[in-house]
Amino acid sequence: MTKYNFSDTECDKTMIGDAERSKLQVGYKQAVRALNENKASKVYVAEDCDDHIKDGVSKIAEESNTPVFFISTMKELGNMCKIEVGASCAVVLK
Repeated sequence: MTKYNFSDTECDKTMIGDAERSKLQVGYKQAVRALNENKASKVYVAEDCDDHIKDGVSKIAEESNTPVFFISTMKELGNMCKIEVGASCAVVLK
């Protein structure tokens, strides 16, 4: 599994491009489902989400050889996903 860490200063709010945004699914259940069905091309996980979410998604991503991008906060990930609330994780579908 490839892991990438981004601090608030490094995180570009446009990191999720328009093409990817149409394939974006936000939330823990959606991420787990996409990973289990081998439909995710990459995963974004907030560093400040609950450990069981972070560890669970990371483990499934490792098993499916899907790259994981760690974002500093749930709020920042929510902003990247263009939603008005924080997000624990998000996936971009293949």
